[in-house]
Amino acid sequence: MWGTRSNRGSNSVDCIACGETVRRSDAREYDKEGDRWDRKGKQFEFLCKECHTGLCHQPRDELEELLVDIDAGGLTEIEFLTRYCQAVEDRYGPLDHER
Repeated sequence: MWGTRSNRGSNSVDCIACGETVRRSDAREYDKEGDRWDRKGKQFEFLCKECHTGLCHQPRDELEELLVDIDAGGLTEIEFLTRYCQAVEDRYGPLDHER
């Protein structure tokens, strides 16, 4: 009925975070849209187990839209942080700076 994962092409993949080439069976699928279960028409990127473990696994609803809205791809680090913080405050209210 369902094919095994081992027949999905290459036996090795490159980690998008560190660049290491690992066996496909030792990698984790990464979907930038955050919806890895809706598989139709998608090509996944991969992370090695170590980089995957280091990720924040919190929901990221609205993140892609926010990044597009602030034109994040062409900004310096300072410009990105300034625009990102302002966009978050505009959408969700003041940032809590106390810990």
